[in-house]
Amino acid sequence: MTGAAGMLGHDLVALLAPGHEVTAVDLDVDVTDPAAVRTCVRDARPEAVFHLAAWTDVDGAEAREAEAHAVNADGAGNVAAAAAEVGAAVVYPSTDYVFDGRKGAPYAEDDPPRPLGAYGRTKLAGERAAAAAHPEGVRVARTAWLYGRAGRNFVDTMRRLGAERDEVAVVDDQEGSPTWTRDLAPALVALLDQPPGVYHTAGGGSVTWAGFAEAILAEAGLGCRVRRITTAELGRPAPRPAMSALASTRPGAPRLRGWREALREYIATTVPEEVA
Repeated sequence: MTGAAGMLGHDLVALLAPGHEVTAVDLDVDVTDPAAVRTCVRDARPEAVFHLAAWTDVDGAEAREAEAHAVNADGAGNVAAAAAEVGAAVVYPSTDYVFDGRKGAPYAEDDPPRPLGAYGRTKLAGERAAAAAHPEGVRVARTAWLYGRAGRNFVDTMRRLGAERDEVAVVDDQEGSPTWTRDLAPALVALLDQPPGVYHTAGGGSVTWAGFAEAILAEAGLGCRVRRITTAELGRPAPRPAMSALASTRPGAPRLRGWREALREYIATTVPEEVA
């Protein structure tokens, strides 16, 4: 498993470790170095590789696309090629940002991707590089709006700000599918039993960031108000899709529970590190 130190990696290791031998690597293996990746995979001889390592800084990718491409695209190709050499399956999480958000409805697996920004372009290139390097072994798992216990995320940030302020400003013209990494982890494992290809694996339903913030504050019992603003008012450098919710339509694709149910359990069972 690459990217094991991140939010998703933390939950995936916790899920797999009790019954499997897990080789978990993070920055100690440079995925942009084909030789280093090949050595790691040959030494581990895995049955499956979960390739979680990624450049996830959306705005940073806009300014440094070549570097993001090296990690997200070249890295994915390197991992898939090494896995093909040892006959290992690959599960590669991708993103809703491969879509431009102009469909006006949730995206299915067979909708044509048209990324708006560098992050989406590099992740889409990673999907294609992995599939080209290992055509019979790669499952692409597009997901969205991740939050989890082992890292900074929107849910915990809203809980912290909600405890400190009377009002927070949150964009209301981007809609997507919030996904708890603890729900996503078993879905990624389940993909090993499905044919290679692209799958959508995000929390069920959709909501805007502002609506998500209101739900977080309500579930946390905080009286902070949400002031709804536009993406233009926020002024971020990278473009974001307006409506990039994901629908799982492929037969056999794992279906995650609704985002609100997952959020309720997450808030009931965790305390943000920032306020712990």
